[in-house]
Amino acid sequence: MGEIQATSPLFRMEGVSKRYGGVRALESAHLDVEAGRIHAILGENGAGKSTLIKIMAGVVAPDEGRMLLDGQDVSFRSPAAASAAGIACVFQELSLIPDLSVADNIAIANPPRRFGLIDRRAQRAIAEEALARAGAEDIHPRTAVKDLPLSRRQMVEIAKALASGPRILILDEATSALTAGDVAKVFAVLKGLRSEGLALLYISHRMHEIAELADTCTVFRNGRNVANFSAGSRTNSEVVEMMIGREYSNVFPPRQKRTIEEGKAPVLECRNLGWSDRLRDISFSVGEGEVVGLGGLEGQGQRLLLLALFGVLRGMSGSVLIDGAPAAISGPAAARKPPHSMALIPEDRKTEGLMLPMTVRENLSFAALDRVSRGGVIDRAKEEQLIDEMLRLLEIKTAGLDVPAGALSGGNQQKVVIAKWLMREPRIILLNDPTRGIDVGTKQELYRLLRQLAEAGAAIVFYSTDYDELIGCCDRVLVLYDGRVVRELEGDQISERALIASALNVEAGQEGTAA
Repeated sequence: MGEIQATSPLFRMEGVSKRYGGVRALESAHLDVEAGRIHAILGENGAGKSTLIKIMAGVVAPDEGRMLLDGQDVSFRSPAAASAAGIACVFQELSLIPDLSVADNIAIANPPRRFGLIDRRAQRAIAEEALARAGAEDIHPRTAVKDLPLSRRQMVEIAKALASGPRILILDEATSALTAGDVAKVFAVLKGLRSEGLALLYISHRMHEIAELADTCTVFRNGRNVANFSAGSRTNSEVVEMMIGREYSNVFPPRQKRTIEEGKAPVLECRNLGWSDRLRDISFSVGEGEVVGLGGLEGQGQRLLLLALFGVLRGMSGSVLIDGAPAAISGPAAARKPPHSMALIPEDRKTEGLMLPMTVRENLSFAALDRVSRGGVIDRAKEEQLIDEMLRLLEIKTAGLDVPAGALSGGNQQKVVIAKWLMREPRIILLNDPTRGIDVGTKQELYRLLRQLAEAGAAIVFYSTDYDELIGCCDRVLVLYDGRVVRELEGDQISERALIASALNVEAGQEGTAA
């Protein structure tokens, strides 16, 4: 019941395999993609999803198997060949060139020409049409991509894919960087494209998105597709069990009851913190072993607050105290050194957290060079010891320490980002939406680690766009609105209803009165 019996698919994969050295990325994978349907691809990071879509998009070639489009055998030697066949892909890692304009990026593969030169007027018209089709008509085509926030860049990436007029559109975690408003627009766009007859392949770790959008679901595990079923015919728990290959329970580890020593100063305290008109009169504290969440709609100052605490912003007003004493945090270098001992896990692991071409070993050691070196010489034995501890603690899966960090799955990349900061033994840990774009199994491991670090005495500030994480992980949640803390929730007060009401800056029970 609920099993799919596909007939005459637009695109088919049969027995497709791909290996990288001794690592099996895909093994005899089968996939049918039908026109006019949204097909969700589910699986943990490292399950084979990325390799699957890279083969479809002409980025890599399969070792075995065949692909058929309209019943005819096809093979793509390059992304341009796949695009010419009508396959467009929106990857989680953006392909935009920051220094070029939005219009330049959208038309970069095939810019309109006049008298041998790029026709700027026609290019702008193409960009405006693509942006409107993506629900992003508010983005100006002449804006430099580097001047856009991450969520707006993602909308440009979607518009760029649509500008090629695809028959098959692949979206790989395409909503992970979007604001709630943009997600709603993208959903409406995708449903419209489905009604136009496009085939959509949708990869997401957000189960509620799959429930709202998908017609068909395929689950991958360890490089193989293990299940194919109609959306809605399996419970979330059943789907997750298929993905991770084990029983799914206890998503969030239990919180231990904290005993606060009377008269002891909090590890971190902010008093009337402000910056420009973006942060306003923010006061809060974080005790030893406490996880304090930051909630609210995106863009209300949460990320800026973390940057302010880490010494990135200049011209702050108010004060920061550590262990009850005023802290002069002149910059990130000062923030990470004792007595402050802070760590900041950034939002974008690809550009802010890792040096992707460098090895896993180099990335892990980089933040802790002062711990593993003396007189400018690295103590290799100590380095190996600390790295081994991190690999075990975070269960990082890698083919070796000398492989590039960029070769790891998204979840393992995020673990490396966290591990490199834990090598410094921080007392204060600032987390900026750390589970964005990673699979449910890795999320569970990070939740366990978060609680473990708290129980070891760390003071943790945890910003998340996922309400479930704030509810399941945090002892208290500060909800920000327009750069201010509008409500503090604690214990049983932390509920989805209270978080949403506070995020909208209305009282719980009064949501319907907003204009």
